[in-house]
Amino acid sequence: MSPVILSFCMLSLLVAVSTTSAAEAAGDHCPLASHRMGKIGGVIDSGSRVGKEMKVAMEMAAEDFARSSCSKQLVLQLEDSSGDSARDASFTVELVDSKQVQALIGTMSAQDTGYLSKIDKNIKYLPIISLTSPAITPPSMAHQLPHFFQFSDHITFHIQCLAAIVGHFKWRKVTVIHESKTGFSAYSGILTLLSDTLKTVNTEIEHHSTFPPMPSLSNPGAFIEQELIDMRSRSNRVFVVVMSSLEMEVLLFAKAKRLGMMERDYVWIVTDEIASLLNSVDSSVVHSMQGVIGFRTEFARTSEPFKRFRSRFRSKYRSEYPEEEEYCNPSIFALRAYDATWAVARTMKSSTGNSSSKDLSKGISSRIFRGVSGVMRFKNNTLWQLPWFQIINVVGNSYREMAVWSPESGFSKNPERHNGENSSSSFDGWGPVYWPGGKGSVPRGWVISEKDKPLKIGIPSKGAFPEFVQVCFDQVNNKTCATGFSIKVFEATLKRLPYDFPYEFVPFNGSYDEIVKQVYRKELDAAVGDFSIEPGRFRYAGFSQPYIDSRLVMIVTTKSIKKITWMLKTFTKKLWFLIVAMHLFIGCLVWILERGSNTEFEGMGGMLWFSVTVIFYAHGQSLRNSLSRVVVAPWLFVILIVTACFTADLSSRMTVSRLEPSILDIDTLLKTNASVGCNVNSFVGHYLTNILHFKPENIRKFDSENDYLEAFETGNIKAAFLVEPHAKVFLGKHCESFTQAESTFQLGGFGYVFPKGSPLVFDVSEAILKVIESGEMGQLKESLSPPKCSSDASRDNSRLDLEPFAGLFILSGSVSAFGFLVALLRKGGNLQILSCIQRVLTKKRILRWASIHFSRENSTIPKTKDQVQPSTSVELAVLSSS
Repeated sequence: MSPVILSFCMLSLLVAVSTTSAAEAAGDHCPLASHRMGKIGGVIDSGSRVGKEMKVAMEMAAEDFARSSCSKQLVLQLEDSSGDSARDASFTVELVDSKQVQALIGTMSAQDTGYLSKIDKNIKYLPIISLTSPAITPPSMAHQLPHFFQFSDHITFHIQCLAAIVGHFKWRKVTVIHESKTGFSAYSGILTLLSDTLKTVNTEIEHHSTFPPMPSLSNPGAFIEQELIDMRSRSNRVFVVVMSSLEMEVLLFAKAKRLGMMERDYVWIVTDEIASLLNSVDSSVVHSMQGVIGFRTEFARTSEPFKRFRSRFRSKYRSEYPEEEEYCNPSIFALRAYDATWAVARTMKSSTGNSSSKDLSKGISSRIFRGVSGVMRFKNNTLWQLPWFQIINVVGNSYREMAVWSPESGFSKNPERHNGENSSSSFDGWGPVYWPGGKGSVPRGWVISEKDKPLKIGIPSKGAFPEFVQVCFDQVNNKTCATGFSIKVFEATLKRLPYDFPYEFVPFNGSYDEIVKQVYRKELDAAVGDFSIEPGRFRYAGFSQPYIDSRLVMIVTTKSIKKITWMLKTFTKKLWFLIVAMHLFIGCLVWILERGSNTEFEGMGGMLWFSVTVIFYAHGQSLRNSLSRVVVAPWLFVILIVTACFTADLSSRMTVSRLEPSILDIDTLLKTNASVGCNVNSFVGHYLTNILHFKPENIRKFDSENDYLEAFETGNIKAAFLVEPHAKVFLGKHCESFTQAESTFQLGGFGYVFPKGSPLVFDVSEAILKVIESGEMGQLKESLSPPKCSSDASRDNSRLDLEPFAGLFILSGSVSAFGFLVALLRKGGNLQILSCIQRVLTKKRILRWASIHFSRENSTIPKTKDQVQPSTSVELAVLSSS
């Protein structure tokens, strides 16, 4: 070999070695096996904003992963479906069978994937990460697709957040607008789920409008405009837009603004798929959405990884889509596309050799990935962590962040407050909200519309007491009207509702139970009147908060009592017993105190004589012991007050005619097999038969108040059973002849009738409470109490009880007990104990003068001027301490 050739070979070898060393110095230390990565497929809609962001983000992830792992063999196969579900399915099959990708990333729905897996078995076992937001996976399909991962929050959380916003502002009816996507239409339970969740906040879906996919419409603008005109003609003004594309939203709000539907009294709510893209649309779109409320997925927007990603994303997005250069901020959809691609590539790299799809799926489900969107971890093939949604309000050229919401904690000011103890279904820290048309109070969400008919409100036309409901006819306006207490309360309630309530009264001639069933059969929208709330009616309808309490009252005739055979009836037995007992106790106590110092009270006869003395106040001055005087003085005051009350009540009983019930209780009626009466249209007849066990043949039913009077007069009935409000009206007119017996039975009160599940139940109940709290209810009740009966005639036949004299007896008893304690210690002979007590009292300067005085009075030795000395050791101790 020539030296030239040898030198050339040596030089070539040196160059090769140098090249290899340079490559290694550059960081390419990867073994050969690491270059064998695989293919990742993706199906996107490059014509939509979300599809463009996904494409840019997935390409960024592939480039970043190749750069960081020295891999040049990671192939990203992206196909454009243009929003066509058929093309979406065909490209999925092509990527799996023809291009043999090892994983799929895109917007494939669980429904479409489940359908394709039945046709192509390779799809069933291929790892698929779906970026569809929100995630819609019916429970029945979860076990059919073990390798299908939903990298988005489930629609249940989206709907719960939406319901929380609606419930916070107390809107009772909403109109739902959605775009007919494959996933949404396939899972028919979405509308049911939305309706059921809204019912938990007392809201119902009044109307829903389905828009076909935008690419399928020849003139989308004309279609949307016509739908909006139809919705504008309705009374509801709260519109919720769910499951729609950005392209549809842009056109929708532009048309709504042109039709005047972005003005005052309107409410618009958008969900995550639109609210998350507000940073990615131009100012004209934001300008047409002023006052819109929405929620978007919360993530760490201030973190350094996100800032670096955003900077690189903006640069790449501008280069690929220069026409959108100004609006190239990434959304949550771009972040998740990036993280999903990175996670699949990382799992492929960690797999050894030709791993199966099953191993790849297991690696994805068992690993925890931390990306720019947050933690990516799957549990049962869905996101492990619960979402946080940020509540936003579109204002000016951007939006204002008002609160955050999570399934566990409800509303709060920031996502750090995720302690369950702070959970709340509402949040008061939102601050002022900019509504369509400007700032102001919360829109009522309801207006009177020419398209909506007034609610048909049934009223009883045959009530026994017209004071509650009386049907009349307004000849001026040619319509039915009504008056009465129940109607006035209803009108006062409507004034406190947060929306207009168009209605018309419909008189009904049947019974109250039949009216309730009319509401149940939806022949009436509601019923207003003196309807008693009772269990049997709850099977057919719902009731508002009672606007007046009620009991079942027994009305009987009265009998006059003038003769007073025994004056003892003036006081109750308990009061008589206490007077006698206290008198004897004080007599014994004074006898003990006076014994020895007053010969007049020596012996048992002296004690009896003192009792007589106290009664007639004849020998009050004969008491010589000061302690006796202290004990007797309060008791004499008690006797004075009690005697005055006895005299007054006895005079009243002897001069004023008193009324007593002719029949005292229900047992007397049952034992005598007496006939009773009740209202023919009321539930009381069933109550008497089933609960109180009256025989059906002993129950008489009447239509009016005069029927009761006639039945009592002829002796046809011995008692009448009325609900308490009716009974008060009846007794207010006829208190001289009738009275209320002691037997009463608690009922549910009077309320208004609505269909079961109606959101009006909650609103009307709340308004009734406001009427009660304002005091207006008390003023309305005054119309039910006619001032016909005098207070004397209507006064009950009660006797004086202990309650009026309780304070006096406590005062006298306390003084007597103290006197008894002192007497017991004096007579006990244990002077050391008494001396100790008196020393303590003297040191505390309490009752010192009393101790000295009582000690002197106790001495039985007459004291002269020369013989003044302490009579006991106790007195010596007291004086020495002084």
